[in-house]
Amino acid sequence: MTDVLSTAPREPTPVIQLGKGTDKRWQRVYRRVFANPATIIGLVLVGLVLICAIFAPLLAPYDPILGDLRNSYVKPPSPQHIFGTDDVGRDILSRVIYGARLSLKIALLAQTASVLVGVILGMITGFYGGLLDTIVMRVADIVLSFPLLIIAIALVGALGPSENNIIMALALVSWPVITRLTRSQVLSIRESEYVTAARSLGADNFTIMRRHIFPNILTPLVVYTTLGIGGVILAEASLSFLGLGSAQQADPSWGKMLTESRSFIRSAWWMPLFPGLAILITVMGFNLLGDGLRDMLDVRS
Repeated sequence: MTDVLSTAPREPTPVIQLGKGTDKRWQRVYRRVFANPATIIGLVLVGLVLICAIFAPLLAPYDPILGDLRNSYVKPPSPQHIFGTDDVGRDILSRVIYGARLSLKIALLAQTASVLVGVILGMITGFYGGLLDTIVMRVADIVLSFPLLIIAIALVGALGPSENNIIMALALVSWPVITRLTRSQVLSIRESEYVTAARSLGADNFTIMRRHIFPNILTPLVVYTTLGIGGVILAEASLSFLGLGSAQQADPSWGKMLTESRSFIRSAWWMPLFPGLAILITVMGFNLLGDGLRDMLDVRS
């Protein structure tokens, strides 16, 4: 009997593959991303703008501020200056590349500040309610009742043109939308069964908001933040076009390049064309990326 048991074939030990579910989840994410051509286009456009902003000193062929004083007149596109030059001999390609750094810096900082303020206020007002909720929502309604660009123009005009003031103004006009979005999501989640179960197990309010509510409202916040960057870039270009941009007049800014080229629209078409295309490509890239993220992160799909 012992010999039979010892010589009997043994069943192979099952091999446990760790992370298999995670791999399948990432595969589904990849399929969603590459199944939508618009998302790929958005990624490519945003990637190109980010590369220009990060590696501007390496990519720009000329100094963006100092022009060719010996040839201080407009030159059409040529092998030496692919995008041509402006009225003081500055290379437009170099200024467009450096303009990406300025626009993205302002847009990312302004959007980050508005998201932080909006999420904090939205979480508190949506979870606790009461008098604070009423006051914050009425202030948000007052801000949203005016055109946001008009408020930004008034703030920058009062504070003075500078990068910090533009960031502050754009953040102050953007927080109400994020606050209302966060509050609405918190109101729909705070009465959920898992929140009630966590409260019954002794979890405090901060733990509930941090571990059970915030992760479940992250998806719409990521989508709106991505979509909002394009709007902030457009608002910054509008302020620069109106002369409310950076305090340094020689700093390359897409909006400032457009306002400097108003007198040359007919005689030098390349001066307004390329900064305008840069604004168009950047805003379109973030909008396409935001739409793709919304489709990719939608649990119903």
